[in-house]
Amino acid sequence: MNKRLYTAIGLLSASMIAFQLALMQILSISQWNHFAYMVISVALLGFGASGTALTFLKNWLTRHIELSLPALLLLTATSMGLIMHFSGQVFGGFDSYLLFLDKSHIYGLILSYFALFVPFFLGAMAIGLAYLNYVSRIGTLYFADLFGSGLGGLLMLFLFWHFAPASLPFVIALLPLLGGILLLKKHNFLRSLYFLIPAMLVQFYGFKSTPVLPMSQYKSLSRAMLLPGAVVVDEKTSPFGEMKLIKAEALRFAPGLSLTYTKPLPVQQALYNNGNWYGPLVDFGVGDSSHFLDYATNALPFVISKPEKVMIPDAGTGLYAAHALARGAASITAVEPNKLAIDLLKKHMPFPNDHIHIVNMHPRSYLMADTSKYDLIILPVIESFGGSSGINALQEQYLFTLEAFAEMWDRLSADGMIAVTVWMDYPARNSLKMLATLVETAAQKAPGNAENHIMAIRGWGTLTMVLKKSAVEAAEIERVRAFCKLRNFDPLIFPGIEDGERTYFNQLQDDSFLILVDQLMSGNRMDLYNDYNFQIRPATDSRPYFSQFLKINRLPEMKEIFGQSAVPFLEVGYLIVLLTLVQITLAALLLIIIPLFFIGFKGGGKAYALLHFSGIGIGFMFVEIILIQQFTLYFGHPIYAAAAVLSGMLIFSGSGAFFSGTLIRGKQHFIVYIASIVLVLLFLTLALTPMLRASISQPMAIKVLVSIVTIGPLAFLMGIPFPVGLGLLSKQNKNLIPWAWAINGCFSVISTALATLVAVEAGYYLVMLIAALAYLVSLTINLRMPWKTA
Repeated sequence: MNKRLYTAIGLLSASMIAFQLALMQILSISQWNHFAYMVISVALLGFGASGTALTFLKNWLTRHIELSLPALLLLTATSMGLIMHFSGQVFGGFDSYLLFLDKSHIYGLILSYFALFVPFFLGAMAIGLAYLNYVSRIGTLYFADLFGSGLGGLLMLFLFWHFAPASLPFVIALLPLLGGILLLKKHNFLRSLYFLIPAMLVQFYGFKSTPVLPMSQYKSLSRAMLLPGAVVVDEKTSPFGEMKLIKAEALRFAPGLSLTYTKPLPVQQALYNNGNWYGPLVDFGVGDSSHFLDYATNALPFVISKPEKVMIPDAGTGLYAAHALARGAASITAVEPNKLAIDLLKKHMPFPNDHIHIVNMHPRSYLMADTSKYDLIILPVIESFGGSSGINALQEQYLFTLEAFAEMWDRLSADGMIAVTVWMDYPARNSLKMLATLVETAAQKAPGNAENHIMAIRGWGTLTMVLKKSAVEAAEIERVRAFCKLRNFDPLIFPGIEDGERTYFNQLQDDSFLILVDQLMSGNRMDLYNDYNFQIRPATDSRPYFSQFLKINRLPEMKEIFGQSAVPFLEVGYLIVLLTLVQITLAALLLIIIPLFFIGFKGGGKAYALLHFSGIGIGFMFVEIILIQQFTLYFGHPIYAAAAVLSGMLIFSGSGAFFSGTLIRGKQHFIVYIASIVLVLLFLTLALTPMLRASISQPMAIKVLVSIVTIGPLAFLMGIPFPVGLGLLSKQNKNLIPWAWAINGCFSVISTALATLVAVEAGYYLVMLIAALAYLVSLTINLRMPWKTA
C-alpha cells in the first residue's frame, strides 16, 4: 500500500469538512441559516450513497485502484469548483419563501441538493474504496480520515477571516487536488490527465474570476440595494459572516415611530450581515437632547425613570446606546459578539469612549462574568417589521431564555429594569412568548405579586415591555399615561389599568389579543400554553428556540384558519427541516434496501451490519448535533461551536480508531468500551450543562481546554466501534463492508435532521438519551456477535 494514501485521505477528509462549513456560510448569505442542516444532511447522504454504489462497483474499482482512487479525488476537486461556477443555479435556483407556492422552486431545491451531493458522494467513494481495499489497515485509515476532518474544521477558522465566501470552495478544492496528485503513478500519468487537467482548469478559472453569490430577493440587503443611489461603502468577512455597510440617501430606520413625529430622520447608512439587517449607523452626539426613539415605544423605560447605568446585550450598531446617551445615561455597556460590527462602527461612526464601553463578547458569557449592577438592560428588538415567516425558527437564541432573564434580573439594581420591544405580529406569537417569559421570570424572582412588576405600552406597530425589579409605583404609572397621550400610544399592562385606555389611539380588530395578554398575566397561563395554537411557552437553555412557534399537531387547525397556502409562511424554517427529514429518510432507506437485491436479504451478518452500524451512526450524529447546540452558547457563535465540536470529536475519534487495534484484544474488551460510551453519555446528560456554565465566562484559552476535556474522552471511545465493527464484518462476510458503510452514512443523515427536531420538541436531554439508547443497541448486537480471530 502506498503510504501517501494516509496523507491523501487526510487532505480529502479535511476538504469535505471545510467544504461543509463553507457551504453553510454561502447558503446563509444566499438563502437563510437553517439551510446549514441541509448541508450536513446532503454531505452524509453522499456517504450513504457511496456505500451503495461501492456494493455494485467494488470489483471494477478495486481492480483499477491505482487509477480509480486518485481519479475520485480529482473529480471531487473538480465538482467543488464547478458548483461555484454555477452558483446562480445552485444557490439561487430556489427561494425559501416560494417553495410552498411555486413548484419550480421545489425543483430548484432538488437540483441544488443534487449538485451539492456530488462532491460529497465522490469524496466518500474514495474513502470507502480505501476502506474496502485496505481493510486490514482500517484503524490507521480511519484515523487519517477523522484526523484530517478535524484539521479541516480548524482550517476554516483561518480561511473565514482571509477569504471571501465565494472564493472559499476554490481554496478548499486544492486539498483533494493535491491528494489526487500524491496518489498518481507514473505508468497511469497519461490516463490521469483526463481528470487532472479539468480539475486544474476549474480552480484556475475560479481564482481568476470569482463568481458573485446570488441572494434571495426577500433578504434585507436585496431590498436595500434597490434604493436609489445605494452603494456598498465597506465590506469584511469573518466566521460571523459577510458584513456590508450600505449607504443610500433614501435609507431610513424608524421602528414603530409615532405619527406625531415631524422631524427628518437622519439614518442613511446601515450594516447587513449575510444579507440580513444588522442595524443603522446613527450619530452619538453627547450634547443632543433629542432622539427619534423618544417618539417610539422604546422610550418606555426612560419615561418610567432616569437610568444612569445601562447595559445593552447584542448592541448591534449602537442605536440604543445612542438613545440612552441622549436620555442622560452616564455609563453604557454595549455587549456585541460580532467583532466586525465593532470594527466598522469605530471606523465609520466615532462614539464617546468616556460614556460608552463596548465589550466584544457573547451577552450570556458577559452576564455570567459580570458582577456590576445596572439600572436598565435593553434587549434587541424581536423580529422585523412585517415578520420573517418563521425563518429563524431553528436558530438558537440564548439571550431570550428563562435562564438568561434570571441572570439579567440578578444584574439589576434595586429599581432596575429589563426592557424589550417586539413588533406586533398576527397571529400573535412573538409578543405573547416574550410576555410569558417576563411573567415567568417575575413569578420566579418576585413570587406572589408578579403582575406588579410589568409595564407595557403599544403603538401602531410595536409593543414595548418593561420588567421592573421593584414594584411599579403610582407616580410611574401617571408618567406612562401622560407619555402615551403625548405620543398617541396605548397603555397595555400596568397595575390598575382600565380597559378603555388600552385601545384609545390604536384600535384592534377584536379583543382577542387583550384577552390573551390578560390570561398570561393571570394564574391561567399554563392552560394557555397548552391550548393556544402556537408554542408560546418560554424558551429555556435546553430548548433555546425562541422563534419556534409551530405545533405540529395543530397544522390542520392552522389550515382551516389561515388557508393551505398561508400556513408555510407561519414557520418556513421549521417546515423545510421537516420536509428535508422526509426526503432524506426515503432516499436513505432506498440506498439501504437496493443493495439487498444484489447481495441477498438473509444471513451472512446482515443483522449485525444493520444494527451495529445504524446504532453508532445515529448515536454519533445525535451527540455531534447536540454538542454543537450546547457549545454555541459556550463559544458565543455557531461557527466557532461547529468548528470546535467537529474538530474535537473527529480528531479524538480518529485517535480512538488508531489505537483500537491495540486496545481491543477480544470480545469482552469491545463490550466494555461500548458500555463505557453509554455510561459517559448518561453522565453528560446530567453534567454537561453545569460544567459549561461554570466556565462560560472564562477566557477563550480556558474554554478550548474545557471543550477538549469534555469532548475528548467521549469522542475517543466513539472512534472505536466503527473500525472494530468493520474488522469483525470482514471476517464474517467481506462483501457486506460497502453496505455497512452505506448504512452508517444513511442513518447518520437521518439523524442530522431528526436530532434537531427532537431538540426543538423535547429538548437537549432527550437527544442525549436517544444517543445512549442507540449505542445500547450496538452493545446488544455485539453481545450476540461471534468473535472470530481470523
